[in-house]
Amino acid sequence: MLKSVLLSVSVLALIACGAQSSADAAPAPEQSKAAAPVEKNITIKDLGNDFYMLLGPGGNIGVSVGEDGVYVIDDKFARFGEEIIARIGEITDQPIKYVLNTHHHGDHTGANAVMKTTGATVMAHDNIRVRMSEPYKSSRSETGMSQPTDPSLWPTLTFSDTTTLHFNGHTVKQIHVPSSHTDGDSIVHFVEANIVHMGDNFFLGMFPFVDVDSGGNLNGMIAAQEKVLSMINADTQVIPGHGPLAGRAELESSIATLKTIRDRVQKHMTDGKTLDEIIAAKPLADMSDMNGFIKEDGMVTAAYRSLQN
Repeated sequence: MLKSVLLSVSVLALIACGAQSSADAAPAPEQSKAAAPVEKNITIKDLGNDFYMLLGPGGNIGVSVGEDGVYVIDDKFARFGEEIIARIGEITDQPIKYVLNTHHHGDHTGANAVMKTTGATVMAHDNIRVRMSEPYKSSRSETGMSQPTDPSLWPTLTFSDTTTLHFNGHTVKQIHVPSSHTDGDSIVHFVEANIVHMGDNFFLGMFPFVDVDSGGNLNGMIAAQEKVLSMINADTQVIPGHGPLAGRAELESSIATLKTIRDRVQKHMTDGKTLDEIIAAKPLADMSDMNGFIKEDGMVTAAYRSLQN
């Protein structure tokens, strides 16, 4: 039996009215030791056949559960670590054995340290550990440099290309897709279950974040999506890094959109226009409904920088 959980992620206040005696006000010993209730920011979507998707703030999480234990894909921000563990605990009492980071961004790796305290091994592509442990130039940082994260967050098992995990009777392929969202991205294919987790190589219904500073490239993201398209069929459940559960049709539409974005920006570049001139021309004005974390100007900039490389 295998359960896959895909995760995306208010403290209750009890206000007593009226006077209380000191004896009434003092909690019983059991109460004083009780843990605070875990907030519920994360919802669970049952994908069937013991697979689940967890949605909420940050990247979508995938968890597979079975007799061998629990396998988790991504773990959101640090502040959701305990809630992620609690949500998994609602599904199974099996221990978390593996956590796979699809890339190094904090909304997908932030709870690594907490996951390690459960005994889990955190896995990722080689470049993820490099990105998390060494400074590098980043236009998104106020200082112009991305600084290393705490070592407790770094993956402890890394791989260079493709690795296959035989877990709970299933074949789990962890496949590096180079120079796509970043230079360390992996997609995860549960072969028999016909489920793929794409990490941030798939933003459903919104402009994607192409992290050029981290080795990402729009053409590489298109190639990653085309690779997944070649692996799946009409019944495949596709988990994007951000957005609701998708399938083959949504992925085909995404590929067409990304190619349109690329070709429009390329035409302006071929005409000799600068980045500022292309932004001013508003080549993506008809796609304004895709504005999200990344807006039109940011998408044009990422495409321009990708095509320069």
